[in-house]
Parts: sequence; C-alpha cells; structure tokens
Amino acid sequence: MLPITFTSLNLNTALLNALQDLGFENTTTIQHKVFPIAMSGADLCGIAQTGTGKTIAYLLPCLRQWQFTKTNDTQILILVPTRELVTQVLEVIKSLSTYMNLTAMGVFGGVNINTQKIELQNGADIIVATPGRFYDLALCGAIKTKFIKKLVIDEVDEMLNLGFRPQLKNIMEILPQRRQNLMFSATITYDVEDIMTEYFNAPIRVEAAPTGTPLVNILQCVYAIPNFNTKLNFVKKILADKNTYTKVLVFTATKKNADLIYESLQEIFTDTVGVIHSNKEQNHSFNTVTQFTNGTFRILIATDIVARGIDVAEVSHVINIDTPEIPENYIHRIGRTGRADKKGNSITFCTEKEKPFLLAIENLMQYKIPRKKLPVSIEISDVLIDDEIERVFMKLPPLKLPKPGEAGAAFHPKSAKNSKVNNVVRRKEKMHAKYGKPITRGQKKK
Repeated sequence: MLPITFTSLNLNTALLNALQDLGFENTTTIQHKVFPIAMSGADLCGIAQTGTGKTIAYLLPCLRQWQFTKTNDTQILILVPTRELVTQVLEVIKSLSTYMNLTAMGVFGGVNINTQKIELQNGADIIVATPGRFYDLALCGAIKTKFIKKLVIDEVDEMLNLGFRPQLKNIMEILPQRRQNLMFSATITYDVEDIMTEYFNAPIRVEAAPTGTPLVNILQCVYAIPNFNTKLNFVKKILADKNTYTKVLVFTATKKNADLIYESLQEIFTDTVGVIHSNKEQNHSFNTVTQFTNGTFRILIATDIVARGIDVAEVSHVINIDTPEIPENYIHRIGRTGRADKKGNSITFCTEKEKPFLLAIENLMQYKIPRKKLPVSIEISDVLIDDEIERVFMKLPPLKLPKPGEAGAAFHPKSAKNSKVNNVVRRKEKMHAKYGKPITRGQKKK
C-alpha cells in the first residue's frame, strides 16, 4: 500500500508549511483514518497504540476548523491525564500553529491557581488541561465554557485509572450540548465504553490496530528473575554496554523502588541517570525529561503515573524492572520505544509472584512474549527488600465476650477483714446503759 501524504488531506497552507518545517511528509494509519471523520463533525473514538501519532491525528482537524475571533474565546478543549502530557501537547500545538495567529495555554494542578487565573484573563483559543484543574477554573469563572466547540480526551483509560471519572462527568455537564467529542486511547476498557455511551453521540470507532495488539516493530523478551536485587545486578550488567543501550527507559511500579534503582545506578553511571515520579517537584520532572531528551541523561527511571507524559524520540530500550499488574500499562510502557515506525526493544523481568501479571498481559495482546534464560554471569542475590520479605501474622484466638445477661456484677465482694463495720458508741449512750437514765450536767447557770 502506497503511503498517504499530508498534501492529499484537506489542509490549508499554514498547516502544510508547518508540517514541511517539521519534516513530516507521510501520514500514519491513525492520522489519515481520523482526519475525514473528524472534519465531518461526527463524534469519534480513536484506538491506536502509543507512538503512532495520535496527537497530530486530532490536532490537524481541530486546527483546520479553528476560526479566528477577536475575543480569544476558547473553542477547543483538550483533556490529558498528567501535567507532563499537557506540556507535550502544547509543544506540538506550537509547532503546528507556526503560521497561525492563535493562542494556546496549559493548566494543571500542583501550581498556584491564582497565577493561571491571571493568565487566562486574556483568553486562550485552545486550552490543554488536566481534568481536576480545569474544573476548578471553570467553576470560579476563570474559563468560559460556552464557546467550546470541540472536546478532545486523550489517554482516557489512564484518566479513569487515576480516578478522574467524577471530574470528567462534571466537565461534560458544564460544556455546551452542541459540541464535537473526540476520544483517543491505546486501550478501550468497560469504563471507557460507559463514558462514550453516556456522553457521545453515536461515536465512530477508528482503530489503527486492535486494542492490546503488540507493536510489531518492538522486539520483546522476558527474563525469569528471583528477586529485586538480582534484577538490579542484571540491569547494571546490560547498561554497561553503552553502544547498544544508547537511550534507556527503566520502569518500576513504586516510587520507593524508583529511588532504590536510582541510588544503585547512580553509583556506577554518575551524571547520566535521572529519576521522575509523583513525589518529585514539577520543575525537577520537566528538567529531567529535557536532559533525557537532549542526551545528557542516558538512563531515565520512571513510574507508570508519569509514563504517559514521556514522548522522547529514539529510545533504544524499555526495561521493565517489574511486571506491571495492569496489563494495559505494559502496552504504554513498551510504546515509549519503537516510535515513528522505528525499531525498539523491550526487556521485562518477572519473579514467581509476578507470573499471573505476565499471563494477563499475554492474554490481552494474544501474544506469547519470548522467554530468555538469565546469563550465568549474573550474580544471584539472596538479599530481599522489605516488600519481598514474607511476614508471618499470628492468628490470635478470638476474645470470648459474655452473652447478654451472663455478666456478673461490676465489683468484687469485700474480704472478711474489710467487711467489718466500726460502730461508734457515744458517751450519752454509755451513761444511759449504766445508770438507766440520761445523765445531765445540771442546770445552766444564769
């Protein structure tokens, strides 16, 4: 099949010139499938794996139909799950709108909301936002929603995983009824289906590949490894080959493990390792990703919560220190490599406890990931981290409480010694007992 060029789409000169400056000539599958449907005004759900060009797929029709207004009223709202993804989408908008007179602004949590209110006073044609911060700004009147014509929800499955379902529903309620809804994701879950059923108007589903399909340009493999410290020994061994592992993303499930991996790798690969997770400050995360992008850092350690915001070209390898519990997260992790039709590599470590997670991933992809044997040269550690130590919890016998009515008094009877009663006999009574009559002291003297 011959490639489809951007010039064959109904794009204006401004967008074609911007694409030419970026060096983009041919469309990806999701881009040429989405464009005519989005231009028709129909609601749409695009399913495509990470790295297939979803961002440009929804931005091109949105920018093509954008109309200039003097008031800079917001016409396009783009919702994404993380602040890193807000920055990424803004950069793509900026590069595509080089020859257009429009303004775009990103809003997200973790920064002063009052500063964003001031910046929004001048208006913005396009707003890229995380759901929680957008809803807060809309409620206080900082953002006018009545002029919004297009709603784009990117990575909606991750939004729902992060607990944004209430905010998404609230946002849908305050937006104009007459609008176009565009939803994009690498996977479609039951919760995503519920959102479409309730708020979309007969959405057309576009699939670049069935959900969960493994990326054909990514070479995957799995190693059975007994514990975390042995995983670290293996990672150190393979990362020593700088010619092969030129730009590596290392994923782990927890912030604690991310810091442990960073401390261990930093001792060997000083000044070429970075780490990001939700406990890191915003500026730290942005600067770390920038240093990874420009090659200052060869290795970047990250957790799943920030995986969606990393869009770095030419990642040679993705290493999964642990096998993700959520199968869809595996798809998103390995999608960081092999982008833009380039070859990539994915290496996953799996312990005995993680085997059920691996089977769930393979069931989702309908693909058995090739197994490889652990090299003999790797030192097998017998030191376990806290999360791997099995704790024995003793089962205490249940406390037998008395039944109603069986309980005795709330006090104990006194002993014989303490039960004595001191009887005080007054003198008057003694005299009366002795003489048979009360004894008086005589008449009072006058």
